[in-house]
Formats: sequence, structure tokens, C-alpha cells
Amino acid sequence: MPNQIVWCDIPVVDLDRAIRFYSAVIGSEVKKHDMPGMSIGVFPDADSAASACLYKADGEAPSATGLLLYLNCSGRLDAAVAAVEPNGGKVLKPKHPIGPYGFRAVVLDSEGNRVALHSN
Repeated sequence: MPNQIVWCDIPVVDLDRAIRFYSAVIGSEVKKHDMPGMSIGVFPDADSAASACLYKADGEAPSATGLLLYLNCSGRLDAAVAAVEPNGGKVLKPKHPIGPYGFRAVVLDSEGNRVALHSN
């Protein structure tokens, strides 16, 4: 079992804004997919590895206090952090070491979700 976590749904308030935010921060296009009754923003590698999507649904809301999702920003963590605020997010904890596990920054996305940006 190469990836124990296979998918993550990230709730958003404004799908297009969230797609712009995540595309800028991760440095890869998050693609909008229209489905019957809803649209989602799908992260890269959705067909080959652990991935995620952005979605808007009644009764679901972004959270700054729940689960902390780590996004792979290996080799471009500084650029990812620099893209946060110009794209509607907020840096909560700037880049800092996390022992033998590399570095991370903790940010609020454009929707109010707390996420970690990670690099080895």
C-alpha cells in the first residue's frame, strides 16, 4: 500500500477563488471539473497518487482548527509561501524546520482552511 491516504476533500466558499489560490501556491494547475449538480477543483495526479479536490457543498465549511493537511512544495517552499498572501491567503507560521522531516509553513487558504506547505 504505497499511499495510505488516497484522497482529501477540501471545503471552499468560492470555488474559482480557491482554484486560483491553490494553483498559485502549489505551482501546478488545479483543474475545474463540472459534474452533474456540482463543480470541483481537482489537484494534479488525481489518477496516479494521493490527491485532493476543492468543493462547495451545503452544510460544509472551511476550518482553521481541524485536520492539518500537508501539501508537497518540495523544492519550491519559499515560492509557495510567497504566493499565499497575493492570492487571498494568510501566513500563520512562516517557514520553519520540523526536525528530520524538513520544513513547513502553516497558512490559511483563500477560504479559511488551515494547511501546511511542506518541503524536505
